[in-house]
Amino acid sequence: MIRVTVWNENVHEKVNEKIAGIYPKGIHGAIADGIASEELQIRTATLEQPEHGLTEDVLNDTDVLIWWGHRAHKDVSDEIVNRVHDRVLKGMGLIVLHSGHFSKIFKKLMGTSCDLKWREQGDKERIWVVDPAHPIAEGLGQYFEIEHEEMYGEHFDIPAPDELVFISWFEGGEVFRSGCTYHRGNGKVFYFRPGHETYPTYYNKDVLRVIGNAVRWAAPRHGVRHTYGNAKPLEPIKGQA
Repeated sequence: MIRVTVWNENVHEKVNEKIAGIYPKGIHGAIADGIASEELQIRTATLEQPEHGLTEDVLNDTDVLIWWGHRAHKDVSDEIVNRVHDRVLKGMGLIVLHSGHFSKIFKKLMGTSCDLKWREQGDKERIWVVDPAHPIAEGLGQYFEIEHEEMYGEHFDIPAPDELVFISWFEGGEVFRSGCTYHRGNGKVFYFRPGHETYPTYYNKDVLRVIGNAVRWAAPRHGVRHTYGNAKPLEPIKGQA
């Protein structure tokens, strides 16, 4: 079993009736239901819970953390950000969705502003698979489309991805690196662009397929844990007593 925690700030759904109508169980609930399978053990957590629902016990019981945030990035405790960061370095997978590019945790892991261009006019988005052999692209065609989405455009101020899996095109003419993987310490990070709160993106079967594939890719493989600091020699060093 892969233990998954879906985190959502859960703010828009409480203050906007339109968004509440699209996501009556919250964005976290839609994602959790949409990726559910026998091999995934899924829980959800939200901003208003004690410690944002990301206690030491929860994170220690999480193989992959999915993160959606937008309005409340500043309200996320630095202590919790540092806790998540430490868990990623130790091997927990992290999937950052849409406006999570501005989250404290993503910016901390990237070390850049993570800024970009944007436009909310309901553009059609065509997401091209540029690495068809990547596990995150499994089961997809050459591309898939989302009828209406918020536009994100280059330049996207992130480090060069370890692997670029998807590129988006919007009918306004922009393109965007929309599926990016990174390795940080022992952990894997995947950024996936779609998911503006005013559109039903997290019911799209291809979007959910990508997220599910990313969970399986990002899950730790429980290999050898490296040690750091002062180390004794593995065998005698010549010329030393």
